Amino acid sequence: MLNKKIVFFRYSFFIFGIMSYMSKTIFVRKSSGVVEPFDPTKLRGSLARSGASEQTIDAIVARIEDDIVDGVKTSSLYAQAFSLLKKMSRRVASVYSIRRAVMELGPNGFPFERFIAEILKVKGYETMTDQIVLGKCVDHEMDVVAWKGDELIMIEAKFHNTPGFKSDIKTALYIKARFEDLADTMFEYGGKRRKMTEGWLVTNTKFTEHAIRYGECNNLKLIGWNYPKGGNLEDLINETRLHPLTCLTSLSTKDKQDLLKNGLILCRDIENRKNDLIGLGIDSRKIPMIFDEIQTIYESGI
Repeated sequence: MLNKKIVFFRYSFFIFGIMSYMSKTIFVRKSSGVVEPFDPTKLRGSLARSGASEQTIDAIVARIEDDIVDGVKTSSLYAQAFSLLKKMSRRVASVYSIRRAVMELGPNGFPFERFIAEILKVKGYETMTDQIVLGKCVDHEMDVVAWKGDELIMIEAKFHNTPGFKSDIKTALYIKARFEDLADTMFEYGGKRRKMTEGWLVTNTKFTEHAIRYGECNNLKLIGWNYPKGGNLEDLINETRLHPLTCLTSLSTKDKQDLLKNGLILCRDIENRKNDLIGLGIDSRKIPMIFDEIQTIYESGI
């Protein structure tokens, strides 16, 4: 009888061990270095926002859950999801990669500044980039100046191409001080003299909580990837449908860099300079595929 009880308990612990192992929480490592439990709902949400069908989402999530290992980097999960999505739908893959596409506008920030200016043009503003403006005490280099009606907006565009980077309170403090020096100066834009009505800090990254609290307390408009809740950078891109050419899966990394160096930023820039593409280093055999991909993005309404 005793032996049977021992066998029973050993068997029970064995089964419990297997169940514990099978239900073990998988942890993933974010670009910032933070470790957190893998949450498939986040993956589902990002795929859904890109326009992927439920069937596609189910297939990708199931595949990733089968392959995932403890401690995997989120960048690796993204790469796997993007690879699977690219095979199923290039159009959806292009939209899914939009945040990475904005990050690929580097390594310097000038294409990002132009990208922000183009977004504001679609929203009815006139814009200029790379402006030197004189404040009360010193002059300042302003990345984007935009005006419409009585509005005059000065914009500091902070571009970062490091995944996981967050714009912190030091950046917000620095930008706020610059805008304060410009607050009482008259500027000549749009054919008339006017004061700055707003100062914006725009970045392709997220903000730290301290930066957000400081901005809200001091009336500094912050626009980041996912802040504010409405009108953030992702919202503005989707609203204006100005997709950077770096989201195109039919272009290689070299293709993208060659086009950016020659002043092309958006998918529509490729359309406008169709006859120049071969001279800019694009393989003629790729061109039909590039335009097919651009067209499917436009037709998607995303």
